[in-house]
Amino acid sequence: MKSIRQIYKIGKGPSSSHTMGPERAALLFLKQYPRAAAFQVTLYGSLSKTGVGHGTDRVLRESLGPDRTRVIFSQEAWEGMHPNTMDFAAFAGESPLGQMRVESIGGGDIRISGHPESETPEEVYVEHSFAEIAYFCKWRYIHTLSDYVELNEGPEIWDFLMEVWQAMKQVIDRGLSKTGVLPGGLNVQRKAKYLYEQSTPKDIPAMKEFQTIAAYAYAAAEENADNGTVVTAPTCGACGVLPAVLKYAQDTRGFTDAQILRGLAAAGIIGNLTKQNASISGAECGCQAEIGTACSMAAAALAELYGQSLDQVEYAAEVAMEHHLGLTCDPICGLVQIPCIERNAVAAVRAMNACNLSYFLTGSRNISYDMVCRAMKETGVHLDHRFRETSEGGLARLYNRKNARR
Repeated sequence: MKSIRQIYKIGKGPSSSHTMGPERAALLFLKQYPRAAAFQVTLYGSLSKTGVGHGTDRVLRESLGPDRTRVIFSQEAWEGMHPNTMDFAAFAGESPLGQMRVESIGGGDIRISGHPESETPEEVYVEHSFAEIAYFCKWRYIHTLSDYVELNEGPEIWDFLMEVWQAMKQVIDRGLSKTGVLPGGLNVQRKAKYLYEQSTPKDIPAMKEFQTIAAYAYAAAEENADNGTVVTAPTCGACGVLPAVLKYAQDTRGFTDAQILRGLAAAGIIGNLTKQNASISGAECGCQAEIGTACSMAAAALAELYGQSLDQVEYAAEVAMEHHLGLTCDPICGLVQIPCIERNAVAAVRAMNACNLSYFLTGSRNISYDMVCRAMKETGVHLDHRFRETSEGGLARLYNRKNARR
């Protein structure tokens, strides 16, 4: 597996697949043809169908130059096409200079057609499943996923994760301080600040817990929807789950930043495993690949922080994913707002519940994380394409701007 650095990326929202990935591809292409008179980018699949809502065309023009860039939204499809495929072409007058086909595979990562394997990020982890990791850790007397991460990545990984954690806290702080309407035309009001400041019944302590966690998740997700700087965990659309859970744990349990980094390390392994063995792309496997993975990462992070065993950490991640199986991706108008923002809050609370279940019931479980990961991929690839980030089914199809509540 690659480094967990590939899971956590600090960048602009609202979508790791639709904005961060295309931006990265555009800058690489621009580096090859800096003096091109014109560029043409053809978007296919989900990039074509929800690119406007996600700002794909905007970020491509900003990266390549608005006066010389033409973006085409194509309906063409072919056997084996990745749902986030784009073709770049550079021109000198009418003469073509070069072209490049790119797949945006989730989490801001891209795959370039014909790209030499030697130029991709190197493998850091020999193990490729949780079962292999658990076996290795048992053999080496390693008791935590965070120690396993340090062994493979080196002590410098903590500096990287500290940067990630500081960015996550800043996203929440910014989100809690803002009000107003999110861009895109849906008239979605920012709710994080309002939610955070509401009074709760003193005789219902669980209500306060939910309110705080939800407010933190809303804060990050709303920042993402407003094209703000967020941290993929594992994607932009699911960026609020892990920060919300970790910040609440730090607030209420007094964990130091150094301890929180241990949770981030464990979460990174779960994200890595899911990315390699299934998918973290909503266009490829539905929202279960994004929110489901984020929930698994958060549940594993909590279990790590609470000193649970490796088996309990795995169970927490498994429970979190199992109950997101089949979750569709049907963003209204292609915007990462409805139902995306709310889902971040719900998944954050689910992560807490998954961790609690793992504490009590680990010895009775029947399903491994590797198994539920495979099930998620199988479920995702068999979802009708309308429910995989094309905005052609579900809420996206039924929603009507004029009669929104019917």
